[in-house]
Amino acid sequence: MVERQLVPRGIEDQRVLDAMRRVPRHLFVEPSAAPYAYEDHPMPIGDGQTISQPYIVALMLQAARIGPEDVVLDVGTGSGYAAAVASLLAHRVVSIERHPGLAVGAAATLDALGYRVEVVTGDGTLGWPSGAPYDVILAAATGPAVPDAWLAQLAPGGRVVMPVGRPGGAQHLAAFTRGDDGSLHETNLGGVAFVPLLGEQGWPVRPSRG
Repeated sequence: MVERQLVPRGIEDQRVLDAMRRVPRHLFVEPSAAPYAYEDHPMPIGDGQTISQPYIVALMLQAARIGPEDVVLDVGTGSGYAAAVASLLAHRVVSIERHPGLAVGAAATLDALGYRVEVVTGDGTLGWPSGAPYDVILAAATGPAVPDAWLAQLAPGGRVVMPVGRPGGAQHLAAFTRGDDGSLHETNLGGVAFVPLLGEQGWPVRPSRG
């Protein structure tokens, strides 16, 4: 996966490549999907969510420039795969998931495999204040903009990597860096397609019918 999909497409951060090699992606998908786990495409994981394709995970982590002393907030735990890779790069990872079932499953998988990730359940658009400040915030869902709550929890010089755009519409992966004056500097990393970032400071949650 690393040599065939990541390196040829421009992933050159050696720490990211090493972390991607070490995490067993097939253990973060359903057993029936395990034979396809290392193919370069997203896969469903339940509750209408997906595990991102390996290249996108690597691209986001490379853009985040995670250092060994950094504290990371991972928004949208999903299966826990991206959080597992991030945990090999960072000092501490907090991962927040709005779907309780996914959070429980991801926490169990991460714990069983020995990855040190604090998995919490809540509205990811509001961040997780008790773990702040964060050097890096990663989001596996597309929002209209960087939520104000994240900016309040982001350390000076911190980075946010997230897709920006409308669900089902135009989206791009963006890397933001917070300047000393609090301003955000954006780098466009190209077009993507992600599930929506739902919550108070993201896209509205539609009430369930019944």
